[in-house]
Amino acid sequence: MSKLAGTKRKEAPNGTKEKHTKKPKTTEAKAQKPKVTLEHFPEASDNSDLDGEDEEPEINGDGVELPVQSGDATEGDNPKAFKLDGNSSAEAHAKQRVLARERKAAKPNADSIARSKKIWERLRRKSHVPREERKELVNELFTIITGRVREFVFKHDSVRVIQCALKYANPEQRKNIVKELQTDLRSLAESRYGKFLVAKMVVEGDAETKNLIVPEFYGHVKRLINHPEASWIVDDIYRQIATKEQKATMLREWYGAEFALFQGKGAAAGETAELAEIIKTNPQKRNPILQYLHQMINSLIQKKMTGFTMLHDAMLQYFLALAPGSEEQRAFLEEMMGDIDKDTEGGGGDLYKNLSFTKSGSRLVCLALAYGTAKDRKTIFKIFKDTIDTMAFDQYAKLVLVTGLEVTDDTTMTARAVFREILGEKLEDEQQRCEKLESVANDLNARQVLLLPMVGLTKWLVKDQDKAIYDEVYAIRQTSSKKAPELRRKALVEYLSTPLLTFVQHRGASLATTTTGCQFIAETLLACTGDAKDEAKTAVAQLAAGDPTAAEHLANSAAAGRMFKTLVLGGAFDPATKSVQLAEPRLEFTTSLWPIIKPHILAWATSASSFVVVALTEGEDVDTKVREEVMAPLKKGKKALQAAAGEKPVKGSKTTEAKGNAGARMLLQKL
Repeated sequence: MSKLAGTKRKEAPNGTKEKHTKKPKTTEAKAQKPKVTLEHFPEASDNSDLDGEDEEPEINGDGVELPVQSGDATEGDNPKAFKLDGNSSAEAHAKQRVLARERKAAKPNADSIARSKKIWERLRRKSHVPREERKELVNELFTIITGRVREFVFKHDSVRVIQCALKYANPEQRKNIVKELQTDLRSLAESRYGKFLVAKMVVEGDAETKNLIVPEFYGHVKRLINHPEASWIVDDIYRQIATKEQKATMLREWYGAEFALFQGKGAAAGETAELAEIIKTNPQKRNPILQYLHQMINSLIQKKMTGFTMLHDAMLQYFLALAPGSEEQRAFLEEMMGDIDKDTEGGGGDLYKNLSFTKSGSRLVCLALAYGTAKDRKTIFKIFKDTIDTMAFDQYAKLVLVTGLEVTDDTTMTARAVFREILGEKLEDEQQRCEKLESVANDLNARQVLLLPMVGLTKWLVKDQDKAIYDEVYAIRQTSSKKAPELRRKALVEYLSTPLLTFVQHRGASLATTTTGCQFIAETLLACTGDAKDEAKTAVAQLAAGDPTAAEHLANSAAAGRMFKTLVLGGAFDPATKSVQLAEPRLEFTTSLWPIIKPHILAWATSASSFVVVALTEGEDVDTKVREEVMAPLKKGKKALQAAAGEKPVKGSKTTEAKGNAGARMLLQKL
């Protein structure tokens, strides 16, 4: 067998063929591509102009100069030879643009759409369009689109025109647009571009317009909530504009096909979406409803579509319909835990993170923490590692943090996980750390995480709806947690004491200018313990220095006056027992305050903060010697007290104006 040139493998011995041998390469000459030479461009050759005259360039119909072709390079000579067709790149592109314009012009309503887009281009630059011109453009735009809205909305460019029209329309014009598109709302919600128009209708429309939009989605919730485009629009409608009855109608569709059929314009009056009540009324439907609901919930969780408020409401209803401590309940909690990647630090957990920031979702997470095991609680807290700060400032997510602190027995773990982030212990700059803590102290949500272990469920700190959730959690905690509540709180306060007392010492002057800051100072000094407490008391007492008659003095601040009064009394007033609950150990704030305000005691007694002096005369935490020292200058200044006291308001009088200083009158009675 002969060898071919270029073969890399040897022949197989004994004339046998080697298996898997590559096809040998040949050295046969391939047909070479023709080279472009001067023969193809005779005008570039020295000998091409035989008659000694230059050839005139050829001009096409559009005035573009064309290169001259040689007669030698013809298709007959060589079909692969280089040849020019007489068209430049610019000319070809120009022809393409002309063809594109012709195709657009041939489409229906091309002129109307083109003009409306010109108007949109002008209107969208709001700051550059005078009011009168904008009014004229809007009128012209509605002249074009009225009765023809459907022709604009399913195209990515012209749908912007309708969005612009909705923005500048009056209520009647918006209503007309919605009525024209009422039967197409579901199709628009499923459209990649039309969904933004539906969102615009929701945002710009009035109550009557919104009532036209919501019922169009009845009976289609299951399909739309699973749609990649429509799901967010449906959930936004459910969360933002639907009334309580409309929400009930949409949520009931999660309970089975029978709730989606024959809904008409909504659920009958009085019908509820509370699943526990529905099952109680129809116990025979319990299993089909729970199975259908579980299937819908699991479908969205598997698709990682866990940010929907409607899903969170449905999950809470499912959980509340299960018997506490049952196998069904435990299985559902295990399914929720399945969203967490336990092998990775902080891995997964998007379900829990999304749940924490909605009303129903946060309650479900609180219940999951309360019913969960110690291992479950630790796993859940790990996924919140990077979101603690954000959660603390949220009205719903803060409930999750507080619940975690209140039900977990491992206080060391929870304190490090929550307080380390909120206190800013990772920040090396002390000024940044203090600024962060000050923002926490003055925020109605974030301060609850720090203050609740110290003051409990006080009315000024915890709202009624939050208290209902905490009460529910505390009831479950009795069976799911081993550590005594008081021991848990004591451990948490011990962790907080040093950083909070140091913070009050350095930022007391700034905190005392706000009502929330004054409350924070008072509760910190009353509850916290440690070596830093004396320095903090001294720093706060120094805030009272100076002449109380000065306009900027803290004695003229109602919040600061209440703060000093509480600190002097040595505890907070308990409305239930109508007495002061003294802090343990005793605060003894008067030892730091009295030397500072002593030179101006009469001015304090006649100021807006006169009850601070009243507290000095009757507080159980005040030393007897100090009481005597307070009364002496008051007796000498009795006339000043009488002038400040004024007339006592008559009971039953119609006048609402306060007459005189109530604190000064109480001091006169003591004299």
